[in-house]
Amino acid sequence: MTSPRVNIHASADVAESAVIPDSTRIWHYAQVREDAQLGENCIVGRGAYVGEGVVMGDNCKLQNYALVYEPAVLEDGVFVGPAVVFTNDHYPRAVTPEGTLKRADDWEPVGVTVRAGASIGARSVCVAPVTIGRWALVAAGSVVVKDVPDFALVAGVPARRIRWVGHVGVPLEPDGDGRWRCPASGRLYEEIPGVDGAEPTLSEVTPTEVPQA
Repeated sequence: MTSPRVNIHASADVAESAVIPDSTRIWHYAQVREDAQLGENCIVGRGAYVGEGVVMGDNCKLQNYALVYEPAVLEDGVFVGPAVVFTNDHYPRAVTPEGTLKRADDWEPVGVTVRAGASIGARSVCVAPVTIGRWALVAAGSVVVKDVPDFALVAGVPARRIRWVGHVGVPLEPDGDGRWRCPASGRLYEEIPGVDGAEPTLSEVTPTEVPQA
């Protein structure tokens, strides 16, 4: 008989086909579905749900009661706050037009993609299909219905960009000539205007270009 894994709480429901490294922790009453793939050093909090085939990178945190429905993809270092929901259906219905219960093959799942380092605040809803950019920050209680640029801080219903943030997560301060500086780390970022009405984006200035303190 195989001994229980110490990194998975006895109350958790984890499918045998799920890939869970020994460095990843699954806590009370969490559910990880078939063929989900979790990276190293992840934390899946109490009551969280990881859908069938969901892919998570290394060092991700799913806080209590977060619901990550398939086919979501989370890159390395993603934070998903308490009670966050990732949807997976364009037009949800329980039944067909004929009134019969929908089956798995009666609809096409669509997913949420969260790029490396991004954070999703508590009780936010990400309506698939959307992509949350690298190191972006979604404020608590937001409803995300369109893609979020790298390093953007978005908030509201629907979520809109209100600030830029850096790797630390604190709002950036203007540094002149379209550049922004992190008051906590000193890292420098550059705003890139959007083309043909598209939203601007932000990128980190090459470290060799950052003035020395």
